[in-house]
Amino acid sequence: MFVLELTYTAPIEDVDAVLEAHVAWLDEQYDKGLFLASGRKNPRDGGVILAVAESRARIEEIAATDPFVGAGVCAYRITEFVATKTAPELDRYREPLG
Repeated sequence: MFVLELTYTAPIEDVDAVLEAHVAWLDEQYDKGLFLASGRKNPRDGGVILAVAESRARIEEIAATDPFVGAGVCAYRITEFVATKTAPELDRYREPLG
């Protein structure tokens, strides 16, 4: 499982100019089963995405296709973690320690 933290690197007006394309991209990743949750940070200086994929390399590839990245309005910080405890709805993503 991965936490993708987006930090805006451009004025919010530039971010908003690409927002519709970014939301469409998010929808595609949800349709593929890769994204579990996402949203804006408060204060609005970026966002957070909770994602699943077979490898960090795959998540890096996906993040690189974000229209925000193409427009140069955000930077990604990707953190991989082992979900050893989850809400019942996320049981299928739980991993044993070891």
